Amino acid sequence: MSLSISVSGDLKTCFALRHQVFVEEQGVPVEEEQDDLDAAATHLLALQEGVPVGTARIVFRGNAAKIGRVCVLPSARGTGLGAKLVEAAVDAAQAHPGVTKAKLGAQIHALGFYEKLGFTAVGPVYDDAGIDHRDMVRDFT
Repeated sequence: MSLSISVSGDLKTCFALRHQVFVEEQGVPVEEEQDDLDAAATHLLALQEGVPVGTARIVFRGNAAKIGRVCVLPSARGTGLGAKLVEAAVDAAQAHPGVTKAKLGAQIHALGFYEKLGFTAVGPVYDDAGIDHRDMVRDFT
């Protein structure tokens, strides 16, 4: 099975994947799913056998890279793709000059998933688009 994850300028496909997972599946309001950060973000696209199955974005601010909008289509879940997508985002963040840590806002049910990838939960639980989240960080030092 052929899998590729790379930086992509195909925002239409990335947005379509995010719409399917976040808006249609999870009920995130469509007006909250895309934001002003998308224009400057680095977007990753995962292709399985040439078919788009996942995406994530990275927003660089100072010494931190905020990984977000990580999503995998239902047909590709349970395959390890989500972990590979996050690791690809971490690799891209580490390659960016001056970046010393990755941050993300994890849905509560996914805390264990991100902990296995080296992230540590920090701060309180908060609501983001009607879904409980908690901030997580992974230092590169």
